[in-house]
Amino acid sequence: MSTPSTSLTDRTSQRMADVLAGRLKGPRSWLVFAGPAVIASVAYMDPGNYATNIQAGAGYGYALLWVVVTANLVAMLFQALSARLGIVSGKNLAEHCRDGFSRPTVLFMWIVSEIAAMATDLAEFLGGAIGLALLFNLPLMVGMGITAIVTYGLLLVENRGFRPMELLVGTLVGVIGLCYLAELLIAPIAWGEAARGAVLPQMPDMAALTIAVGIIGATVMPHAIYLHSGLTQHRVKIHNDVERAKVLRFSNIEVVVALAVAGMINIAMVMMAASAFHAGNPEVAEIETAYHTLTPLLGSFAAAAFLISLIASGVSSSVVGTMAGQMIMQGFIRLNIPLLVRRIVTMAPAFIVVAMGVNVTEALVASQVVLSIALPIPMIALIIFTGRRSVMGDFATGPLLRGLAIAAAALVLSLNAVLLADVAGLPIPFMTN
Repeated sequence: MSTPSTSLTDRTSQRMADVLAGRLKGPRSWLVFAGPAVIASVAYMDPGNYATNIQAGAGYGYALLWVVVTANLVAMLFQALSARLGIVSGKNLAEHCRDGFSRPTVLFMWIVSEIAAMATDLAEFLGGAIGLALLFNLPLMVGMGITAIVTYGLLLVENRGFRPMELLVGTLVGVIGLCYLAELLIAPIAWGEAARGAVLPQMPDMAALTIAVGIIGATVMPHAIYLHSGLTQHRVKIHNDVERAKVLRFSNIEVVVALAVAGMINIAMVMMAASAFHAGNPEVAEIETAYHTLTPLLGSFAAAAFLISLIASGVSSSVVGTMAGQMIMQGFIRLNIPLLVRRIVTMAPAFIVVAMGVNVTEALVASQVVLSIALPIPMIALIIFTGRRSVMGDFATGPLLRGLAIAAAALVLSLNAVLLADVAGLPIPFMTN
């Protein structure tokens, strides 16, 4: 008689089967299916968000909170569509692109997507290294070395199945959330102003528009769109459309909850910066400056919590970015390279940037520009494939959902175009006084 498997992943798979078969019920049954959206949500609270949120809060107080809310709603829509594609079709977005487009188009999409994955990892890796360097007073290069070792070690957890990685990333997200909860308890928040800023659209001046463009234009991450479809494609064994519909319902719940948490963390970043910096230090725009300014304003504990959250953000998002890069390579060209090689390749740009003495903040801005260029590819491809009945069957998006996705994509891509034009120094008529 064989011994039943006791691995965490196998036990989770069995519980999911029990839920679908009706043997396991209750309001918490959806927690068994939670995981993919938690991992994808890390992209929405990575170090690239820190500088933008700090700028928004320091420069304009609570006035741009509504932009964060809008960006989060767009993120929910596209992550839900990505998960839907994987659950219904059993293939991830990169695989659909490989099978659905011409070979030259696929090659171009793969190259751009890989560059985007490396740019993503540059920002995430540097963020974690900056946090370690500041917290422990280390040279930045040493912080990068520690970050490299830690992230590689965490990536090895994936060999034990999907559940340990989901719990690991979820724990790091929890650390980020607790740090910012502590920040909100320490900082004197003007809650009435914050509530108004979250629901009343306003644009104080043209510089605020530039920051708003940065918040929304860099919210929907290319690698997160690819990754979410891959995380859901083989996670649950589905036998019929009834079970498929049930899994989709659980997935949508998870997307809303996970992205709502990510959104609240981003809102907390802006509120903390607004409370701490807006009145006396509105010029604060860099992570290092924010840390050094927080200590005299809110105390050493608040400054340490800020750095701990940054380290957790950098490490978790770097792990997720590497997972996405591997999925992109497997999907587009059916190539699977060793994890260590993949980690070295994605880390190399960050080490080169620091070794050359390039300003870290400028490097982070440049990485966001690369992401803005690459973003149209997965967004448009996702809308195309989730709308095809040949791919999705009865689960193809209807006119309303497809229309919302197209409108959201048009908004994000238009703002990305404005961001790129602004970075390039091109004149933008509606942004000139």
